[in-house]
Amino acid sequence: MVPTCDDWPVTPDWEGDVVLADGGSAHLRPVRPEDAVQLRALYESLSEESRYLRFFSPASSALAGVIGPRPEIDEQHFALVAEIGDRIVGVADYYRKLADVAEVAFTVRDDQHGRGLGTLLLDHLADVARDRGIGVFVAQVLSKNEPMRNVFRDAGFEATWSRVELGVVEVMLDLTRTEHWADAHAEREHVAEALSVARVLAPRSIAVVGASRRRNTIGNALVRNLLAGDFAGPVFPVNPGAESIAGVHAYADLASIPGPVDLAVVTVPAATVEPVVRDAAAKGVRGLVVITSGFAELGGSDVQRELVSIARRNGMRLVGPNCFGVVNTSPTVRMNATFGPVAPIAGRVGFASQSGGVGIEVLARARSLDLGLSTFVSLGNKADVSGNDLLQYWDRDPDTSVILLYVESFGNPRKFARLARRIARTKPIVALKSGRTPAGLRGASSHTAALANPDVAVDELFRQAGVIRVDTLEQLLDTAALLVHQPLPEGRRVGIVSNGGGPGILAADACVAEELAVPELSESLQAKVRALAPHGAGVRNPVDLVASAGADVYAGVLGVLLQSGEVDALLVIYVSPLVSRPEDVEQAVLDAAQTDARLPIVACFLGADGPRGPLRADALPGVVPTVAFPESAAGALAHAVRLAEWRRRPAGTVPVLDDVDPATARALVHEQLAASPEGAWLDPATAAQLLSAYGVPVVPTRHVTTADEARQAADDLGYPVALKAGAPGLVHKTDVGGVRLGLERGEAVGDAFTSMRAALGAGMGGAILQPMAAPGIEMIVGLTHDPLFGPLVLLGMGGVAAELERDTTLRIVPVTDADVHDMVRSLRSSPLLFGYRNTPAVDVDALERALLRVGRLADDLPEVVELDCNPLVVSSSGILVLDVKVRVAPHPARRGFGAES
Repeated sequence: MVPTCDDWPVTPDWEGDVVLADGGSAHLRPVRPEDAVQLRALYESLSEESRYLRFFSPASSALAGVIGPRPEIDEQHFALVAEIGDRIVGVADYYRKLADVAEVAFTVRDDQHGRGLGTLLLDHLADVARDRGIGVFVAQVLSKNEPMRNVFRDAGFEATWSRVELGVVEVMLDLTRTEHWADAHAEREHVAEALSVARVLAPRSIAVVGASRRRNTIGNALVRNLLAGDFAGPVFPVNPGAESIAGVHAYADLASIPGPVDLAVVTVPAATVEPVVRDAAAKGVRGLVVITSGFAELGGSDVQRELVSIARRNGMRLVGPNCFGVVNTSPTVRMNATFGPVAPIAGRVGFASQSGGVGIEVLARARSLDLGLSTFVSLGNKADVSGNDLLQYWDRDPDTSVILLYVESFGNPRKFARLARRIARTKPIVALKSGRTPAGLRGASSHTAALANPDVAVDELFRQAGVIRVDTLEQLLDTAALLVHQPLPEGRRVGIVSNGGGPGILAADACVAEELAVPELSESLQAKVRALAPHGAGVRNPVDLVASAGADVYAGVLGVLLQSGEVDALLVIYVSPLVSRPEDVEQAVLDAAQTDARLPIVACFLGADGPRGPLRADALPGVVPTVAFPESAAGALAHAVRLAEWRRRPAGTVPVLDDVDPATARALVHEQLAASPEGAWLDPATAAQLLSAYGVPVVPTRHVTTADEARQAADDLGYPVALKAGAPGLVHKTDVGGVRLGLERGEAVGDAFTSMRAALGAGMGGAILQPMAAPGIEMIVGLTHDPLFGPLVLLGMGGVAAELERDTTLRIVPVTDADVHDMVRSLRSSPLLFGYRNTPAVDVDALERALLRVGRLADDLPEVVELDCNPLVVSSSGILVLDVKVRVAPHPARRGFGAES
């Protein structure tokens, strides 16, 4: 996983790796004093033209080496260098001119031009500058220096150009991350990462390092599978003890192979993998597939990280280690670099599996179902290439129309959501996510954290991103077969046609269970079906054609249903009787599908022969998928319906909130962390200030430490009042007697304070007083920082029963207006908000605005790791937070420089 700037965590030394425009990679790091010799060599290596464009004069190579950037960093100066291998190939630096303005310059070796290094150096140097309080870069550029001017334009920052003198212009870059910057960055990232994955999936030559002469070994199977698949380029077995393997000349090592090697598949023992990776770097290999196990999965994380570091510094992408291999069925590649026993067939499904065993089974099952693959990647330990990288590749791959994922863990869920949201609008993504345990609930210290079940977070992430989640391998393949061969339904109405009553009833029940509709056909349509069907047929829907129905009956009934406008999809069931042939019915279904291809059709053939493969026509395009059971067909159709509905909904935007004050909020958080470096709960007053900075109203609150102070505060606020225990970390205050409501006199307030103190002792933490709020619906709005998913925004029914009812919904940050619209309407109790049984509707718009503001807070302040607004009362006149809890902690994964891809 070669990271890019949007997802890198800030590190103390600002160091990390980048993907270049051509798919290669480089390592960026701050300059060091020992770089002086290499920096001088870099500047001395420049051509005369490059020196002229950089220094505005034909400076000698020696002079250029002297006047380059200093190899030291201080408050006024910062420099980043780019390394490929052990060589510095580029440098960018700034010198601070004013408090928030710095002059920027950069230089890239002549032989590295055109790879996007200048833009990447500028982009990452801007990250450093922003972190150090600099908001503007300025630079003077020769008018004729078009490459330099393109770098400034391509970066995506708002640029202002002005003429300084004849032939010289000055550019001023505003370093604010705007929407234009985000679009430019995303496009650069998309193209670069897709090309980098192509280094593994579209090689022109392959070496198998660890190839073996012995049958039934991984090294032998890899060579034979490549040869049997007719790989489009040369295959080089590497084994120092063999002259040939599978009839192909073998080589002692990578260096002895004549000509270039694009991909090295490594299956040597774990202890010798690192030397092989170094040999691959020296050979100029562009991609690695490390089959060998025995790394991070067995505690060898340090060795695995070193493999990745070597690969990245030398422009190689690495799949694995501990993987099953890769496949590309494109006729221009024809690569089966796996050791599996079953060769996949060509098709339009891209598949990635984090498990080798699952991958082997899916490849075999897909072949038996006649479901073809475009590409397959066994990710193994995901040390480098990740599912996110593959999404970028498949998005650009014309041979892939459906994406399948078997996922055990996420490297960067936030990036996954960003990519999937875009890609799922044109290419369906179907995911099987294992691990539904609630272990993440342990140790939760707030309502929001307790309610944010990790598996629920997965569901919400997939729903938010338009990803279809399935629970079994059978569902994965059935859904893929439907999506790759049939159009998406335009609605939820399913027409069911069967020659057996029982299977039709099972199909109808399954459809209803999946929230699909099985509408009764109109009288006129029933009459048309009755005229075509045998005597005794049921024509209401499900349509039971009875056992005597032959292919001609199926053809006629399917035709009128397809033309009726009363259904959005067809589920065709055929039970093999003695009076008709399955092959004839197959052809009837195919003919109907090809006559009218507007509606999706899925078939289920039951009988002694068992499930059949997809129905195909040799002479005409078109495939009707078949599934084993009616319930499977209903499930696949339901997934397709939900995807179609997600695509029809507006994509949503993250609104610009001009009235928030992140600077004040950030100052509050940093002040607390300065006092409590390990993190702490904010006191109630500071927590209320934090929310107020984001425009979320909090009921007026007074903190008191004695009964007398409580009485005085109550007099000032006005009666009736609520008295609550003031300890910030106390979650279930009502359970321990830490809440008293509706106090109407000073004496009652004083008595309540005294009795609460007696019950809670020092754990009470003083008390807070608030005026009683107007009645409304109690909700919980909060955020928690999940170790896998990052910030999650939560909405649910609040109050004392929040954890009992667990009527909640989650969204990953950033939160869009479409997200909050769906959140408010997805709760079981949502009807209460819109007026239920003569109760007044509440201000739903105010609730949605509050969710957007909490989402913005989560995006701006990753140090806020837990936040509870519980209860947040929503009424017809707006919202009001009655109780807020906020915990802050140092957060190393701030958006910026470096992270998993």
